[in-house]
Amino acid sequence: MELNLLALETSSSRCGVALLRASGDRLEVSVREHEGSQEHAERLLPMANELLAQAGLPPGALHAVAFGQGPGGFTGLRVACGVAQGMGMGLGIPVLPIVSHQAVAAQAAGGTDEAIVVALDARMNEVYLAVYRQAGPADGEPVWETLQAPLLIAAAEVVPWTAHHLPGWSRTAGRPLTVALAGDAWDAYAAEMTAPDAWRRASEALRPEAASVARLARQGWLRGDAVPPEQAAPLYVRDKVAFTTAERQRGEGGNPKAPSTLAPVCPQLLTDADLDEVVAIEANVQSFPWTRGNFADALAAGYGAWTLRREGRVAGFCIVMFAPDVAHVLVIAVARSLHRQGLGSVLLDWCEQQARERGLEGVLLEVRPSNVSAVAFYKARGYLQIGLRRGYYPAEKGGREDALVMQKRFDALAAPQGVAA
Repeated sequence: MELNLLALETSSSRCGVALLRASGDRLEVSVREHEGSQEHAERLLPMANELLAQAGLPPGALHAVAFGQGPGGFTGLRVACGVAQGMGMGLGIPVLPIVSHQAVAAQAAGGTDEAIVVALDARMNEVYLAVYRQAGPADGEPVWETLQAPLLIAAAEVVPWTAHHLPGWSRTAGRPLTVALAGDAWDAYAAEMTAPDAWRRASEALRPEAASVARLARQGWLRGDAVPPEQAAPLYVRDKVAFTTAERQRGEGGNPKAPSTLAPVCPQLLTDADLDEVVAIEANVQSFPWTRGNFADALAAGYGAWTLRREGRVAGFCIVMFAPDVAHVLVIAVARSLHRQGLGSVLLDWCEQQARERGLEGVLLEVRPSNVSAVAFYKARGYLQIGLRRGYYPAEKGGREDALVMQKRFDALAAPQGVAA
């Protein structure tokens, strides 16, 4: 089968064009590249014309135009997409959008036992991240499996995020996977993205290359992935690149940051070595916090105690007393800077899981009525008020505050209502 395909890649500072010609068993790829992100628009078409002229191929002989659709630089993505779309419409041929991260993964290919983590610099201490695995050969080229489609993530979260997901990728592959690191963000954020020594660094695969886009496009062509040129579109994963005037006037200066996408890891047992961090978090979020002695006594009593970590530091914790019929959550907290990121839900889910595994009927806890957000959180999680402990908590100026007693039962849709002194 004969195929003449032009590939454009401008998602980074490198502007590249590749001409792929395939006929029978023969496959040739020729390339033109230029470094300079401000010159993509003026360089792209002249380089394409040079390649066609060198091959003695008129534009009308092309069967398709491929382009690296990103994610990447906003202006660069529009250049490659717009030129591909214009050529497709002018020549009456389809286009093939190729994810730029997959092109980098193909440049870093090392075998079927690797999860290739492609991290490209998104500026502002953020990274465009995607993960791929080479599943096997087809037509002389690797077949690629997407383990994680492109997303935007803080640079500091990349390594713990990868470590968290690696076991799942291995289960999906049916074999233990190692990690290969590709993309320029590993150099751009070396301090924030220090990876384990066992993870291979594919230093030759830093940015997407047009030749790699062309080879992936050929596979897409054989699969029937070509689309009409009017359907060509860049791939954006940063929903917002600037604040509006109104937002800036409200004090939201700087640039919008990506929300945290780090999946919380499984809670770990709380030990004496964690007490300094735990006590610091407790003191920062509670008006009348537990003391170090309280935590040490809980550990000595054998209560269930766990921490949740982010970037190697304690992000939250919980302590549970297991009674014959229910699990009593004595204390649960998340570092103030990490509120509203789902960590409290993870810890509460863990408490409930531990109660179920012990065959208990439900989970019990107390909360201050003045802590309106906490009360709403527990209610949303299925906890109902079953009682009131009067004067349970210390309060300002030597006063006392009541405690709402809330319970979630596993064996009933509703908990009994009542008030206890």
